[in-house]
Amino acid sequence: MSTRIVIMADTHLPRRAKKLPRALWAAIEGADVVLHAGDWVDELTLDELQHRSRRLVGVYGNNDGDGLRSRLPETARFDVEGVRFAMIHETGPAAGRDERMGRKFTGTDVLVFGHSHIPWNSTAAGGLRLLNPGSPTDRRRQPRCTYITAVADGGELRDIELHPVDRDPA
Repeated sequence: MSTRIVIMADTHLPRRAKKLPRALWAAIEGADVVLHAGDWVDELTLDELQHRSRRLVGVYGNNDGDGLRSRLPETARFDVEGVRFAMIHETGPAAGRDERMGRKFTGTDVLVFGHSHIPWNSTAAGGLRLLNPGSPTDRRRQPRCTYITAVADGGELRDIELHPVDRDPA
């Protein structure tokens, strides 16, 4: 059975934007699993995603306060359709990331991370896939805000797509 996944991070609500983009909400409502790799900032965002997602997996980030830290782990490990995931907000400097995370997350197929707001899709020498969805609300040095969709099926992650998204007017 195929499982549709939406991957996001660094929403920073309501600091960077007042709300998530409508296009992202549409993707969330069509997904089987939603992943959020930290820096929520606002507990209301967690509440709304829990309410509107079929299954939500999240971790806290460096900008998340005590309320979010009490509700979310720093690192999450979980399976979706035989794909072994790990998720953490920060992975350190980009230089050497693939090898460093490959050593740290052995026995994992896909590592989802955030923090940089820079989309990342690479595979370490040992086969670990690293994905950073960027941010749907704060593009920083990127041309557009972004999130990722993918499909887990039969132990494989496929159809990985980076989606540019416009912020909705406040």
